[in-house]
Amino acid sequence: MFQRTGASAYRKDLHNIIKLCDILGNPQNDLRFIHVAGTNGKGSVTHIIASVLQEQGYKVGVFVSPHYTDYRERIKINGKLIGKKFVTGFVSSNIEKFKAINASFFEITNAMAFAYFKEQKTDFVVLETGMGGRLDSTNIVTPLVSVITNISFDHQQFLGNTLPLIAAEKAGIIKPGIPVVIGETQKETKPVFIKKAKDTKSRIVFADAKNRGSGLKTDLHGHYQKKNINTSLAVIELLQALQINISARAITQGLKHVVRNTSFIGRWMIMSQKPLVIFDSAHNEGGLRELKQGLAALKYNKLHFVYGTVGDKDISTNLSLLPEKAAYYFCNADLPRALDAKKLQEQAATYNLHGNYYPTVRKALKAAKKQAGKNDLVLVAGSVFIVAEVLQKTKS
Repeated sequence: MFQRTGASAYRKDLHNIIKLCDILGNPQNDLRFIHVAGTNGKGSVTHIIASVLQEQGYKVGVFVSPHYTDYRERIKINGKLIGKKFVTGFVSSNIEKFKAINASFFEITNAMAFAYFKEQKTDFVVLETGMGGRLDSTNIVTPLVSVITNISFDHQQFLGNTLPLIAAEKAGIIKPGIPVVIGETQKETKPVFIKKAKDTKSRIVFADAKNRGSGLKTDLHGHYQKKNINTSLAVIELLQALQINISARAITQGLKHVVRNTSFIGRWMIMSQKPLVIFDSAHNEGGLRELKQGLAALKYNKLHFVYGTVGDKDISTNLSLLPEKAAYYFCNADLPRALDAKKLQEQAATYNLHGNYYPTVRKALKAAKKQAGKNDLVLVAGSVFIVAEVLQKTKS
């Protein structure tokens, strides 16, 4: 399972997912997809699109990763998690077949989602890639629209160590004749996408060439959601061009009720006031740059930053992006990939980031809340798994 162990669980080919879907009768061939890739924002875009489609009255499946507090968060229909009985029944019925082809955790989950969405007769499925695009196991579908939110540095050991190389991997989801939306125009990656679209004879739309959604209200927090909303509305326009009925009301209400409609969590979650407590899953260069801009827009006396990360990537750039004027509470999530909190503290000190380290995420957050004044800000970020752990503790 990549979420826990990292590189050893990653499969860089499509053979297994093709075999799995053949075993299941290729349920993906009976579904209508919007396929979403990108370094940051793909989870938000996935849920925004789903919310708008739901408001139109459609039955909408959502496939995302990773999960926070419940495995079933990965597979939802109209915001409702996949049933426990379906999960256990699917695994029990197919476990020997999974073993025979040495299927990975993500491949099994992906195949399960296809089977579930077909059984439930969904109208649309908004399908988020796990990593990359070209060789991601979700990339056996032919969608109505492909979406690539943006390109930043993350998972370089798998996707390449330059932005054009990473873009080429993400561009692998662009299919012949299928329109594609690019969320953010970037000098280094624009030629990659244009060439791929030309090769596949696909219409390409750069969403940020037009400002959509101004004046519309949303229940999503974080200034970066403006980009995600703009990207999502560009996708909606293409769906409307395909004669799919989506009204102005569905768009307005869909944006207004993303969290309610889809059970979306993990991004700029305002957990309490006085002190202001925010959980955010920013964990790579692009995400942390956006986080820094978000912090600049807030008013608070002192920042208390509960921070942790994984240990299987170079974090020097990430540390260089973190604010020096903050009290840090270093911690590590309870999983093998996590970077030890004491080692993190030592590395952070070389970037003039100082604070204590804690044996658990829960103790780090408790200490931060204890030290914070009513006009301070307590921020939890740096890793999806850090946020997942505090959400689990909050839930329990």
